[in-house]
Amino acid sequence: MQPTPYARPSAAPLAPESWGLAATPMAFVQAIAQACARAGLDPRALLHQAQIAPDDAKNPAARVTAWQFERLSGLAMQVLDDEALGWFSRRLPWGSYGMLARASLSAPDLQLAVARWCRHHALIADDITLTLSVQDGTAEIAIAEHRDLGSLREFCLVSVLRNIHGLACWFIDSRIPLQGAQFPFAAPAHQAAYDVLFSGPTRFAAGPAALRFDARYLQLPLQRDEAALRQMLERALPLTVLQYRRDRLLVQRVRQALAADPGAPHSAEALALRLHLSPRTLHRQLKDEGASLQALKDEVRRERAVALLHRTDRPIKQVAHEAGFTNDKSFIRAFRGWTGQSPAEFRRSARAPA
Repeated sequence: MQPTPYARPSAAPLAPESWGLAATPMAFVQAIAQACARAGLDPRALLHQAQIAPDDAKNPAARVTAWQFERLSGLAMQVLDDEALGWFSRRLPWGSYGMLARASLSAPDLQLAVARWCRHHALIADDITLTLSVQDGTAEIAIAEHRDLGSLREFCLVSVLRNIHGLACWFIDSRIPLQGAQFPFAAPAHQAAYDVLFSGPTRFAAGPAALRFDARYLQLPLQRDEAALRQMLERALPLTVLQYRRDRLLVQRVRQALAADPGAPHSAEALALRLHLSPRTLHRQLKDEGASLQALKDEVRRERAVALLHRTDRPIKQVAHEAGFTNDKSFIRAFRGWTGQSPAEFRRSARAPA
């Protein structure tokens, strides 16, 4: 697997045009150099290829850009044949994290995908264990440490959490804002960089290492397929600095509200009241997520109508009513626009022998 979300310079992902912003602490560059030295490799050639001056690499107050860190991480992973960059007691050969992503790709929702990823991670590295838990509407991904990670501890814990957070965002093609993060070590000298590394407040000397977010994101379906995964794995790190401008949580909440009672008129005012929003905010946030209330209504009605036509022998007029239409004529007109067929034609073709 190409450099994975370890190196992302922002947990509230930076846009690609921000790759020139020097935000990644030099401490992480030094950790990679240390991993190379442990393996008997001189890191200076890798630093040169990443356009990082050796003297700058020794300055703990310095920063590097996203591009520089991506370049250095990728080179080191290939040279060491270790996607963990020396964190664990055994190497994670090239492709290990791609294998974890692929194993989670078939999950129907984010909760199962993340749970699988955490469970499978223990199969390739037993130095740490990741767990997903949900309590009082908050999801938490936490890391239990089973051995002393030594001087690479900070780099490891930060990287693994950023990895799973970046992959979770990619799975559902949605920004997942963090409610907070915590780490068991004392605040480092580059503590200010954590405001860029993780959205939400970060606490130190508070273990175990963990991040938290709204548990409703776990209900969202995965938006990616095998083709998208292959494309992502060709150059995975940039996806973690991609600005996910759309937060798809509201779309899912509106869709669930509509599906719970498809026959109701569902005015913007009624839905907004149910979701504790103003009608104006409802429309604006749906637009930000690339959706509209009318489009979601049509989608839910279409899904309901198709299911009824497939699975029941109810008259078209009754199907129209249960799908939320006031009369069968408007239903037939809308259904023809969706499928190119009338409801009756659709039902006959769906039930015709192959």
